[in-house]
Amino acid sequence: MKEDNEKPKSFEASLEALEQIVHQLENGDLPLEKSLELFEDGIRLSRQCQERLNQAERRIEILLRDSQGRPAVSAFEAAQSISDNGPTD
Repeated sequence: MKEDNEKPKSFEASLEALEQIVHQLENGDLPLEKSLELFEDGIRLSRQCQERLNQAERRIEILLRDSQGRPAVSAFEAAQSISDNGPTD
């Protein structure tokens, strides 16, 4: 699964590939070298997914700023609680 020269996958495609790797490793019937290769690919995909999530979080924080540039976290939390059907424990 060496894809260093290819265009990066979408978040969803990377996550799906990571899930497939996890399933293959969980089966436990692979040779050691193949398991290590899949593990390395999984770590790479995991890092890519985490970076994409971090980028999305930064974009959301920018979009939620008020007119003075301050984070409008309270407005986001209020919108979230309105959509909830009750308290979650």
